[in-house]
Amino acid sequence: MQVPNFILILGNRRNLIFRVSIVVIVGLFYVALHYSGNSAPEAEWVPITVDGSERTAETRYLKDKEREMTANFTDANMRKLTEFTSQKIAVTTMSTVNKTASSTASDVEKNVSAVPSEANILDEEPYDENVLTNSTLMALKAILGCKDKDFFPETLQRGEYWVLKNYVRANHGPVQCYETITATTHCGFEFLDNLVPLVERWMAPISLAIHAPGTDMLPSVNSIRYLRDCSGHDLVQQFVTFHIFFSNKHIPENIPNADELLKTPYDCALPAPYAVNSSSTYKEKMNLLYPVNVGRNIARAAALTHFLLPLDIELYPSPFLVPQFLNMIARNEPPLSTSNKPRVFPLSLFEIDKQYSPPQTKLELQGMLKNKTAIPFHKYVCPTCHNIPRGNEWMAKPETPLMEVFYVGKREKKYSHWEPIFIGTHADAYYDDRLSWEGKKDKMTQAYIFCAKDYEFMILSNAFLVHKPGIKYYKANPKRDKYAAKQGSFVNNVIKKELKKIFGSKPGCVL
Repeated sequence: MQVPNFILILGNRRNLIFRVSIVVIVGLFYVALHYSGNSAPEAEWVPITVDGSERTAETRYLKDKEREMTANFTDANMRKLTEFTSQKIAVTTMSTVNKTASSTASDVEKNVSAVPSEANILDEEPYDENVLTNSTLMALKAILGCKDKDFFPETLQRGEYWVLKNYVRANHGPVQCYETITATTHCGFEFLDNLVPLVERWMAPISLAIHAPGTDMLPSVNSIRYLRDCSGHDLVQQFVTFHIFFSNKHIPENIPNADELLKTPYDCALPAPYAVNSSSTYKEKMNLLYPVNVGRNIARAAALTHFLLPLDIELYPSPFLVPQFLNMIARNEPPLSTSNKPRVFPLSLFEIDKQYSPPQTKLELQGMLKNKTAIPFHKYVCPTCHNIPRGNEWMAKPETPLMEVFYVGKREKKYSHWEPIFIGTHADAYYDDRLSWEGKKDKMTQAYIFCAKDYEFMILSNAFLVHKPGIKYYKANPKRDKYAAKQGSFVNNVIKKELKKIFGSKPGCVL
């Protein structure tokens, strides 16, 4: 096994003998961990081969971008070329790490609530936090102690819903639980126009649950085919795993076999199947509620990695978030190494004017906030719902050289109604399946549990989410208000009592 060049990383802080000793010890430790598992050699994942070379889909995509930008060497294009060169190095790490299927999959993942200091193999900053080196991966494996999960199709039941888990699987194959982060999301097929911009910025596994009742099944399946075959690059094939779910009251007449379906390339001359008016969908014609939390939970439960980012499909993350976050975890500096409480890692949320593209960096975001082309998320709809602790300070603070914890907040006092969107783990509470999107407050029950269990909210310094371009304003919706009143009553009279019995009461924790 090739050991990364720790000498460059450690610099002049150690004498040569000490540094060489560290390399040997870490190398032996990694070999022992790597070969002590039960994975079979034949399960090893091999990158896609193109023209006789190992070149994964994401690398080919970045090569295309390079050629596109070098066609005109303006200053702006040179800056973007530098960014994409770094991104190419970062994503290549995932494509060259062996991924093996595990027969010891577990539904319970270890929470990173307290990490012993002796588990921190890295005692120096990574050379480039946009890259996951072998040393970083070794540290993550030791710190997280997670177990790999199986990656095969299943047909399951979740309450009244049938679930086609892993209906169409990403080409990345089995993933080691510590090596990356999974974005988990959900939608009806009519929102799938958001998938390409999401995967282009995320560049890591995505677990996507599609609600496809009745006749919505066919356009959902065709949308998957279109996105995989006609999106202009292979990132969807490489990273996105699709799940399908529908109520037992609205089972589709025909459920295509995914393996057979994908054998025939989609006709890319046809329009995108998801480019429809939402009023034409089966869901809308049958006046069905959208089971938002069922979709969230299906996508989350199917994720292969220890760390997860549950988000709605119209929210786009800041680029390089995955390697930056994992390098931070591997460094294991305070407060990560000094707190024994459960924690999640919230991201700041923003909206931007529809005429602009989502910012690439915090510096670019700050410029847009200054000229009012970006605003805090739901500023004109529900500002308290996403009013992040010390949000104004976060927006004013310059981008830090490395990802770090900006502030450790609590869901209390003026933030008692905060609905954070965060990087968490499989150990965190699920969303309540009984709540619909139309009824509002669908994430509040989970947030209450976090408050009752005294979670710490470790807000990330440079990471952010941007909603699909277009600033929202409050509009009265009598139909939705009716559902919201009914769901609010159910939460207060039924769910609140359940949660207090199970998780207890804590001053300041509200629903």
